[in-house]
Amino acid sequence: MNKWLLGARPRTLPAAIAPVLVGTSLQRNQHGHILILNALLALAVSLLLQIAVNYANDYSDGVKGTDEVRVGPIRLVASGMANAKSVKRAAYLTFALAAIMGAILAARTSLWLILVGIVAILAAWNYTGGKSPYGYSGFGELSVFIFFGLVATIGSYFAQSQKISWQSFLLAIPVGSLACALLAINNLRDLPKDSEVGKRTVAVRIGDSRARYLFIGLLALAHFTVLLAATLSPWVLLSVLLIPFTIKICEKILAGASGRELIPLLGNTARLQLLLSTTLALALWL
Repeated sequence: MNKWLLGARPRTLPAAIAPVLVGTSLQRNQHGHILILNALLALAVSLLLQIAVNYANDYSDGVKGTDEVRVGPIRLVASGMANAKSVKRAAYLTFALAAIMGAILAARTSLWLILVGIVAILAAWNYTGGKSPYGYSGFGELSVFIFFGLVATIGSYFAQSQKISWQSFLLAIPVGSLACALLAINNLRDLPKDSEVGKRTVAVRIGDSRARYLFIGLLALAHFTVLLAATLSPWVLLSVLLIPFTIKICEKILAGASGRELIPLLGNTARLQLLLSTTLALALWL
């Protein structure tokens, strides 16, 4: 597989697709139509930001040496597959493309989106980059919830309707919770190594046992808030069909899966996010 495709980490992309899918479907539910070009631009921005974050983290963690012994997916800098400067350039280029797509979307909707985009890019870079990366201090999950939950979902709806509603806020919660769950299980997997290199993620701060319950709590919150959306469409109740899949993931987490054993569970969590978001989107559409 092409090294740049590996570095983009395709398995993380459902976190970028889900909020646009849900926000656009809410527009269809509330107003009976969608603006296809705006939806595509929002999707492009979300995907490009996710890829840019992945490259930026690869670069920053690589030059800091925190990825030298890694259990999870291959990182370009740490593995020597690409030098740090080229990965940094890839991050900058992808951020630039996201900014261009975002500027076009802002011109079609509201210039306030430019400010939102600037804040999102700064937050993405400083997650593991800069002098005081907040991802090293336990604020990663909060940032993911805000930007890949609230901002991305509400923003996708706003790009269609130019409105912010309580419905868009409600639907942003399960999207953000599942995005947080992806980071939470990733940090649970990396907990031993992160602890050694001084990376104080939430998992490191609260310990292995509590990190597992945090992950399960995020999945439970996602299911609960999705069911609340049944007030928008009774078809949302179909999401209960995914609960057995969620329970299987939780059982393995409670059984003590660690290290490489968590890699397939990370993939299943990404699938759960995409399945739950798709179910929610279809329900809103119907």
